Amino acid sequence: MTTQKDEPDRGFTVIDRRASGSAEAQAAPSAASPAPRDEPLQDAAQPLPPVDFPGFVLSLATSALYHMGFVGDPEYDQPAPEPDLPVARQTIDTLEMLQLKTRGNLDAEEDQLLEGVLYELHLRFVEVSK
Repeated sequence: MTTQKDEPDRGFTVIDRRASGSAEAQAAPSAASPAPRDEPLQDAAQPLPPVDFPGFVLSLATSALYHMGFVGDPEYDQPAPEPDLPVARQTIDTLEMLQLKTRGNLDAEEDQLLEGVLYELHLRFVEVSK
């Protein structure tokens, strides 16, 4: 972008036309937006549970089990997918990194949970890798 010496560089301008109300904007969804599902992901009347350490650990563990092919998606009654071991390994590695970085900062229950989850995931990873 070339600018004149007497004219300051203004950068760029963003114009949000999503809320313009035009029939054209309302009729055509964005190409980048995902296709709508048959059911909503979260009921607006039910608030999400608070984020806490055990919930975070169990969420990552469930993700690892999903990618190892042990659990499906019960919300949409889908069976377990084919194993994706590199993604499962990365999730387990994330939990190991979390264990390393939080060492000495967890209470006994949190430490025991993380240790138990990692033990179980390692056993299952070996099982599915055979």
